Amino acid sequence: MPARALDFTPDAGATQHDDLPESFAMSARIYQIQKNALQSGKALTHKWVLEYAPAEAKQADPLTGWAGSGDTQQQLKLSFPSQEAAIAYAQKQGVPYTVIATPPKTLKLQAYADNFR
Repeated sequence: MPARALDFTPDAGATQHDDLPESFAMSARIYQIQKNALQSGKALTHKWVLEYAPAEAKQADPLTGWAGSGDTQQQLKLSFPSQEAAIAYAQKQGVPYTVIATPPKTLKLQAYADNFR
């Protein structure tokens, strides 16, 4: 059986994402990578990440018990050199986005002698 070519023209009924209902609209979060407590260096903390918000809740698989969903957008993380680049990408693709501000870095300065007081 020969493979048939798919027709994505508007006459064939193909639609763009603008025509989808809001329940199918994907949104994204834009944030800067933070250094976790187990890291001593600051490698990759200058990058910005665009991550799609989950479209559906995860459910336990009846056979294995592992959590999963049919939402494949959750697997996608895009990194950008700056916040402006990530915002420009989201606007170009027509994806609604939320920028999560980077929390200020606070240092707890104490002397070694404070451990024995």
